[in-house]
Amino acid sequence: METVEQLVSFNHIPVQLNGGTPWGFTLKGGLEHGEPLIITKIEEGGKAEQCKKLRVGDELVNINGSALYGSRQEALILIKGSYRILKITVCRRRVSSKNL
Repeated sequence: METVEQLVSFNHIPVQLNGGTPWGFTLKGGLEHGEPLIITKIEEGGKAEQCKKLRVGDELVNINGSALYGSRQEALILIKGSYRILKITVCRRRVSSKNL
């Protein structure tokens, strides 16, 4: 009998979006909702799609060098305060299987 073990790893991916708003992605969750801040939508043709680094399901963990503590309101203030450049870091889960 073969056993499969799932290994979960996390990648932190730095992303820089240029040119100002709209940035082209939607967030859901936050401390207020008991969930991490997750990218739920990437607008077709928007800056987030054009950078080719972001994916639906990525967790937002840093904005312009400020670590996030999970509040959606905090994230929105930092994003709206970005004039021409938005630097974010997302955390992406990667699940792989290993046969034992």
